[in-house]
Amino acid sequence: MDAISSRGPRAGRRVLVYGATGHTGRFVVQELVRRGLEPVLSGRDSDRLAELGRRHPGLEVRPAEVAEAEALAKAVVDVAAVVNCAGPFLDTAGPVAAAAVGAGAHYLDVTAEQPSVQATYRAHGEGSVPEGVVVLPAMAFYGGLADLLASALADRSGGAVESVTTAVGLDRWWPTEGTRATGRRNTARRLVVADGRLVPAPEAAPSRTWDFPAPLGRHAVVALPFTEVIAMHRHLDAGRIDSYLSEAPLSELRDPATGGPEASDESGRSAQRFAVDVRVRAEGVEHRAVATGRDIYAVTAPLVAEAVTRVLDGRVRAEGAVAPGQVFDAADFLAALSPWPLDVELSEG
Repeated sequence: MDAISSRGPRAGRRVLVYGATGHTGRFVVQELVRRGLEPVLSGRDSDRLAELGRRHPGLEVRPAEVAEAEALAKAVVDVAAVVNCAGPFLDTAGPVAAAAVGAGAHYLDVTAEQPSVQATYRAHGEGSVPEGVVVLPAMAFYGGLADLLASALADRSGGAVESVTTAVGLDRWWPTEGTRATGRRNTARRLVVADGRLVPAPEAAPSRTWDFPAPLGRHAVVALPFTEVIAMHRHLDAGRIDSYLSEAPLSELRDPATGGPEASDESGRSAQRFAVDVRVRAEGVEHRAVATGRDIYAVTAPLVAEAVTRVLDGRVRAEGAVAPGQVFDAADFLAALSPWPLDVELSEG
């Protein structure tokens, strides 16, 4: 990590948050501060950044447009890591990751967009980043959490992984404006894994019922893969990887009249409940991991902040462009977040 450690004494604590004024970005800033790190506030809207800076006296503000490479390069000077919370990531991940890697800083983002993760892996493949630098897309509720659950099960089983099935249960969905903008921007055909290869998901999405832990219970779910499929395929040699999502909240997501998330407690979390249920079949035995909690946007903050903390203190298994379960000890990572903000259970059979 010479490119980072050779900087000023404060660089190791500085984490630039791009998209800091967004709904998820604000949670990330708060969580980094809570952990004793020093967020640098960045993004495209200088007025909103200035307002956020007034709420966090002492934090530096560095506005930068994604289309301005020089401004981005200046924004990432003397930081140890960059967390990109600004969607659509099809537009932001490329330039923000390039700026971070060019400065020798780690790059993490919270994308749920499959094409964005694929593009990041392609752009920062083996040998294309400085030694010791980690490039980690999809370190969020969608993508990273399911990959960590699957990886913990795969590590525990010790056998060859035959298949992975993920089901995400939501009791409802209050989408942010960023989620809506991403949906309009990301029109690519979604991918699953069949016969060990990434292939287009069926046009007519399969549906089924799924029994989630209380209080969610039985839900109708529909095949809807997010970035967890790309992340798992990166390092789990599974013949099949599928992912499902509760059907009912999708209608709320697609309804323009549905409002955004509203705080239900002093932390700012909404009352939304979720469950991420992952089944890994290895050597003919099914292993199960379930993570439950509140607010898919708010829980992304401790997930990505834990990742930042581990990357900065060297608790990593790999470097370069990696998936969450590839770079971290998945079971140890999940244990650090349980029982708050996640309740995690691993079982067999």
